Amino acid sequence: MSAQEIIRSIEEEQLKSDLPIIYVGDTVKVGVKIQEGQKFRVQPYEGVVIAKRNGGINETITVRRVFQGIGVERVFLLHSPRIDNIKIIRRGKVRRAKLYYLRQRVGKATRIKQRFDRSL
Repeated sequence: MSAQEIIRSIEEEQLKSDLPIIYVGDTVKVGVKIQEGQKFRVQPYEGVVIAKRNGGINETITVRRVFQGIGVERVFLLHSPRIDNIKIIRRGKVRRAKLYYLRQRVGKATRIKQRFDRSL
């Protein structure tokens, strides 16, 4: 077996199979496992997916939300063991692959139309 085949087989074991299909523009709630001492708890992080990158084991999404008037973005590695679950709240109707223009918008200008032709 070559080194690439070994790497590929290890990556396949780590891939999650229960992930929903996520599109840019969707509002998602990501459950992040947080360790406090010896205990683990799941902290939800809700926001709009403004970017998707890579594929396979390295697939990431960038989720943006406004917290206390300040825009906060987090990048989540989808197949990471720290991600407990991902729930899609609503589908967004957008016409581009990256929504970085939302960084310059404030308030109601950041709203995204809802899309009804894709299931949650």
